[in-house]
Amino acid sequence: MFRPVSLLLACLALGLAGCATAPPEGAHAPNAPPAWTATNTVARPTPPVAPKYTLPPSTNVNHPAIQFNPLPATVVKSTPPAPVTTWSSLSRWAVAHQTGMPHRLTTSPVVSYAIGSSRGVLIVTIGSRDATWNGTAMHLGFAPEMVDDQVFVHGMDLAKNFEPLLCETPSLPKTNRIIVLDPGHGGREPGTISVLDGQPEKTFTLDWARRLAPLLEAKGWRVILTRTNDTEMAVTNRAIFSVAHHADLFISLHFNSSAPDRKQSGLETYCLTPTGMPSTLTRGYPDLWYQNYPVNAFDAESLQLAFRVHHAILRTTGAEDRGVCRARFMGVLRGQRCPAVLIEGGYLSNPNEARQIENAAYRQKLAVAVAAALP
Repeated sequence: MFRPVSLLLACLALGLAGCATAPPEGAHAPNAPPAWTATNTVARPTPPVAPKYTLPPSTNVNHPAIQFNPLPATVVKSTPPAPVTTWSSLSRWAVAHQTGMPHRLTTSPVVSYAIGSSRGVLIVTIGSRDATWNGTAMHLGFAPEMVDDQVFVHGMDLAKNFEPLLCETPSLPKTNRIIVLDPGHGGREPGTISVLDGQPEKTFTLDWARRLAPLLEAKGWRVILTRTNDTEMAVTNRAIFSVAHHADLFISLHFNSSAPDRKQSGLETYCLTPTGMPSTLTRGYPDLWYQNYPVNAFDAESLQLAFRVHHAILRTTGAEDRGVCRARFMGVLRGQRCPAVLIEGGYLSNPNEARQIENAAYRQKLAVAVAAALP
């Protein structure tokens, strides 16, 4: 993945501006996908590759009268096509949205472009879904393409990634603010298990939430925990709990696993996949693009929240950046009626990270970082 250094980002900003196998977590509604922790397998799906679109050699792609025919959606067996199938010139989009123009950064070994606004710099790589926002890793729905030396981006990415980050001012509630913290697992659902000594994830997520709550309360938030002790709660009930308490934000706290692989490490932050876009990963579960959930009404706000907390934790802990990701199978997020994210604070299957996670001082760092992200 292409990851620019901070100095390069600073210069660009100025120039461009204008968990492991565990018992299912609670009961599920009929036809609901399995719980978040039902498998160890982390399988990043092979994204559908849109056919390349070629204009006649004489076409002036910059002429405002040119109307581009949309690229047809690639139909993958058992997967419905995305409802939005249009591709747009990124240069045209930049003019229409008054951002900086796309600027080529590298040509070898990959071709990458940066586009900036007063809010930051987004860097994309041609032919890859991997991207960065202000130096933090993220994942697009579709890989950008080159058409006659112009960068073309899928309409879903423009609407659900580029606009929220480059064009929209992040907003958080300022008064009567309610945040629901969700310590993952509990009771008979231990979550993943530490490779060091067998301690369960549920213990560490609850401690993280208890440390975070007073820090947020000191900043004026009303904080409500989905569980305050070693209690079992179904995934769907966590969403119902959040809605019943009129949450303005929802954050679910977890730790990860790739057992039996002990090498994977780092931080991931998730929000639900927008309707019409493929997920970053599926863990083998169906990824039905046409599905729309209540939390999809807050796609932009959830993405902005995910970047706030993800960047803050990276800065505080120095953890490996595995990116802001999208997934559709997380039942705890789907029923939310407010911006909602799920944080995977490290790998309990990695001995080094497990040692950190088991350290109370490190869990305090995680709490301080999340609190710092929320004014």
